[in-house]
Amino acid sequence: MKKRSLWFSAAGALVAAIVLAGCGTTTYFAGRTLPPSGLPDRVLIAVQNPSAAAQGALTFVDAYYDIRFSYNQKIPGFSIAGYSGQLPITIQNMPEEQSGAVYGSADGSLHLINYQSEKDGGAQKGLNGLSSSIFITRSGSYIIAANQLSTVLTVVDNTNNGTYALSLPGVYRVSVNPGGSAAVAFAQNSNYGYFVRKLTANETLSYSGGSSTWPKAATDCEPQNAPGWCLFQMQSPDNVDATGNGYGAPLLFDRPVKAVFSADGNTAFVLNCGAECGGSTSSVSEVPVAPMIFLAGQHAGSLPTNTALHADCSATPNASSCTLATPGGSSNALVASNTMYVAGQQLQADGLFTGNLTVVSLAGTASSTLSASAPVPISDGAPGAPSRMLLADDNTLWVGMTKCNNGERFKTGQPYGCLTMFNTTTNTVTMLEPYLGDLTGIAGVIGLHKVYVAQGGQVYIFHTTDGSSINNQYVTVSATVSDVAFMDAHTDGDNTVY
Repeated sequence: MKKRSLWFSAAGALVAAIVLAGCGTTTYFAGRTLPPSGLPDRVLIAVQNPSAAAQGALTFVDAYYDIRFSYNQKIPGFSIAGYSGQLPITIQNMPEEQSGAVYGSADGSLHLINYQSEKDGGAQKGLNGLSSSIFITRSGSYIIAANQLSTVLTVVDNTNNGTYALSLPGVYRVSVNPGGSAAVAFAQNSNYGYFVRKLTANETLSYSGGSSTWPKAATDCEPQNAPGWCLFQMQSPDNVDATGNGYGAPLLFDRPVKAVFSADGNTAFVLNCGAECGGSTSSVSEVPVAPMIFLAGQHAGSLPTNTALHADCSATPNASSCTLATPGGSSNALVASNTMYVAGQQLQADGLFTGNLTVVSLAGTASSTLSASAPVPISDGAPGAPSRMLLADDNTLWVGMTKCNNGERFKTGQPYGCLTMFNTTTNTVTMLEPYLGDLTGIAGVIGLHKVYVAQGGQVYIFHTTDGSSINNQYVTVSATVSDVAFMDAHTDGDNTVY
């Protein structure tokens, strides 16, 4: 019966293809050209160790029928031609640009994948060894990477074929805004935040005399005899900003790990990990983006600012930033219009952690107060580790964790699966069970009411209507799956948030 149903569906697709061909077009939406595979709904799968001869491969499947072969079975499988990265671990999905950036954790490579041609566009140059966190701007102009082992924050500037290794001991996380104009970096076990800035010709000349000629807030400028980029600390120890001017009280962070950005692009929300990362209190701090714009000569103002973005949400009048406590934890977040969903782990009396989701309202004017919901229980996870978040059909938010079997719920015999479905309309949670292993990737197949996930090294599929599972028999792979991405999403927002 299942085969007959699949045959009828395939026949329907064939009829549609014939009609499309009869109309004299091979485009399917937004002017995009139908790819060589002929599939309009593709999910890309990052595969580690697919064979004894290869450490990595990128396959993709038909996400409409949930099969890894063509509907007529003439093509036994689909893959990205020419991919040579080793142990691919993350996919930065950029469907609007019809591309994706795949990071290989074994060789430190970042390969750009052409979604239209279904080919590897080659590895990017200029990276310094292995990266613990890496992003490329959608334009492809800049790559920002945290090289924790090399103790440098690497900036690859493809506009001038330059590579800049900025010294920052302990650097392990980077955040880049969607517009590709601001980047923030964080060092492990630190209460400071950092940002990079490309220098103008006049600044290069002024700063070429070594560290004594740099602004007080600069921690490194490279190359030192004629610097092209500088790394600045958000909080300068002597209360001097990035341009050498004095300011008031410094920004106060508590083990910051990430920044997410408001819908209008004006605000960065810094996530303070707190107790999850060896600090004290988890929270979210607001910081203006304008002073951190790294494009040469385009920044405005300086950090810290003496005016709070939401003055009433801080206990200190005219504080440098507005900080909102999130007792449930704060190690990852996703912004959707005027709402921010904050995921984190809350320390318990026995030393273990429980997962929580906090809904923060961002609506209001500069004199209003940010408001946060009471923490909603979700899957436990490794404290401070990057979780996975994604919005999908049917008003659902999906949150994935790693090491969910090491938390409080496992110890006390409660359900402890690593994947949570949250309904953003009713604010209710569905825990997806049973435990299937670490959740390392989520892809929302928008319009088809399903999500693909990489969990326990394999591919699974779930309905967004009720969280029930879909037969994954024809999409599984005989290797380890690390990430998934919906190649044919309409917007770059369909991307696993790390």
